[in-house]
Amino acid sequence: MNVAPLKIPSRIVPIVLWFARVALAAGFLSASADRFGLWGAPGAKGVAWGNWENFVAYSASLNFFAPGSLQGALAAVATAAEILLGIGLLVPRLTPYAAVLAGLLLLTFGLVMTISLGAKPPLDYSVFSAASAALLLAIVARKERSTES
Repeated sequence: MNVAPLKIPSRIVPIVLWFARVALAAGFLSASADRFGLWGAPGAKGVAWGNWENFVAYSASLNFFAPGSLQGALAAVATAAEILLGIGLLVPRLTPYAAVLAGLLLLTFGLVMTISLGAKPPLDYSVFSAASAALLLAIVARKERSTES
């Protein structure tokens, strides 16, 4: 069986890129907002952490292999990276770079989750799917930028 590849009209590509940028950025920024209680208090419906302390405890459970003195720093670096990448993904000129870094960060998160919790949680939270989407976004965004120049 010979199946022809899907032909995507070129006018659709910018819309798909915009959607990927916004979806990935929203994921990073939403998770970061949760750590500061912006989605509600701990235990509220749909709230994962609800405050910084709960997030640091969760991060420490994932990073059990790191010394205790680094736990707060790891949580802070992860949060800063997610905020900066979330913003970077929303800036078209930065998209190819932010997307590569986002993909690598998500891949790291997925691997750490797999080591700490097993394979199911990162699959359930679509961490590897988001990582691959970010890396594909980087490739397509870079190609789109090179054709604009």
